[in-house]
Amino acid sequence: MKCPHCLEGFHEGQAWWSVVIGSNKDGLWVLNRLLCPACRDYVFYLDNGPSPGYGEGVQNMRLPVVTRSFMVWPKGVSRTPVPPEVPAEIVDDYKEACLVLADSPKASAALSRRCLQNLLRRAAAVTPGDLSKEIDQVLGSGKLPTDIAENIDAIRNIGNFAAHPNKSAVTGAVLPVEPHEAEWNLDVLESLFDFYFVQPARAKAKRDALNKKLQDANKPPLK
Repeated sequence: MKCPHCLEGFHEGQAWWSVVIGSNKDGLWVLNRLLCPACRDYVFYLDNGPSPGYGEGVQNMRLPVVTRSFMVWPKGVSRTPVPPEVPAEIVDDYKEACLVLADSPKASAALSRRCLQNLLRRAAAVTPGDLSKEIDQVLGSGKLPTDIAENIDAIRNIGNFAAHPNKSAVTGAVLPVEPHEAEWNLDVLESLFDFYFVQPARAKAKRDALNKKLQDANKPPLK
């Protein structure tokens, strides 16, 4: 698994501890604590399943069958940190979409659609309209790499914009989502962050460094 704090990978059995906190009609409830060996921070999961006969307070046991499992700390999901090159007004919606993903995929998808629309208007200079038409504009420009173009087009297909036109017309509306739609939206946003903000910033930094060397050598700068 990836640590949701630092995103370093580690085995779930590392620094693991659990305690039975009780049972009810749904079965036994067990609190699991994992310690990330990289950042030394805790991750807590609450597992539920049929009771194997353990009583409250029993430590270091695993449920033979886990019916439900919830990450209770930290809140949110394991995502790559947003690059500093991404504008704050775009980052805010993205971060909130990540934060609520586990609790409300509908709300997360609504925030990520609004984030996508703001990104396309700012970075791709699309003519404002509904989201589906704005996606058409950026795809028609031919400027996106093939893999990113296919992924952004899939947002409409996975989200079934034809059946749910409000997803395009009212991007912030909380509407039904297809399985994995909310997380897919976040994946596509990350690829667009890299294409529109990170790569141009890195290219500019390299050009500036080279122009500095050319200037020191009394040579003309790059055009």
